[in-house]
Amino acid sequence: MNFYGLVDGTDASLKHYLRELSGVDQVGADARAAMLATRSIKTTSKRWAIDTAISMVDLTTLEGADTVGKVQALCTKAVRPDPTDSSVPSVGAVCVYNDMVATARKHLDLVGGQHVGVAAVSTAFPSGRASMPVKIRDTQDALDAGASEIDMVIDRGAFLSGNYIDVFNEIVAIKALCGERAHLKVIFETGELVTYDNVRKASFLAMAAGADFIKTSTGKVVPAATAPVVLVMLEAVRDFYSMTQRRIGVKPAGGIRNTKDAIKQLVLVNETAGPEWLTPSLFRIGASALLNDLLMQRMKMDDGYYASPAYVTID
Repeated sequence: MNFYGLVDGTDASLKHYLRELSGVDQVGADARAAMLATRSIKTTSKRWAIDTAISMVDLTTLEGADTVGKVQALCTKAVRPDPTDSSVPSVGAVCVYNDMVATARKHLDLVGGQHVGVAAVSTAFPSGRASMPVKIRDTQDALDAGASEIDMVIDRGAFLSGNYIDVFNEIVAIKALCGERAHLKVIFETGELVTYDNVRKASFLAMAAGADFIKTSTGKVVPAATAPVVLVMLEAVRDFYSMTQRRIGVKPAGGIRNTKDAIKQLVLVNETAGPEWLTPSLFRIGASALLNDLLMQRMKMDDGYYASPAYVTID
């Protein structure tokens, strides 16, 4: 495996690599995130920001009550978010449980969404509590069903216990399954990692192990994608790029529900990692309700008034 010359795959080298990481100034991270949250964008840039945010959405449904019909409707919306306006871009991907991957892929292809990916949550999502053979089978099932993106969860218990090599090896194994046919997003569940130092450590561990994206959370635990946590992860991918010349994506998920929240995320990306990350290939937003608000704000820019939610399709 190629670990970018940072580790050799042993426990000793991984622990040395993680010990050498700089710590996070918690007060400074909080202050910078709060400052960036006050930034506004020009009205002339708002349409671009809304369309960019739409293109970055991983339109998500992860409920026990999901049905074939609900997933099909979500896929239709993913391809044509506003059926009355073909200039609205498609979303980045549809994110579903494994058993809905084949349904999503088939329906996306049927409605002209071959360019929209299917992301499958994997490795015993959301808890990550399962044996490695189960996690491998879970991932292989998703890939066989047509998933082009795998959103895996790390074993937070192992990480918090200092068993970093176990977490590292799981990521390596899942990435080996994905190969070149699927991008791997590694979910930390930052609300359970507690400290910014742990978030930074998990970020570098996952990137060295082969992650294509690092992701804040499952959306099932609060807090989820807070601005300071996203800031810490964006600083990590920026620093990792300086070390390796490889750009890794970031996906905040959980709690991003309206256009104002989404635009704050874009400002964070631009001011922290840089404008090169302002693309769906390097930044995604895991959300369900967000898309409707983006569409309503877009309609307001065209019509001059804020449309009722009845004017957009229900997810």
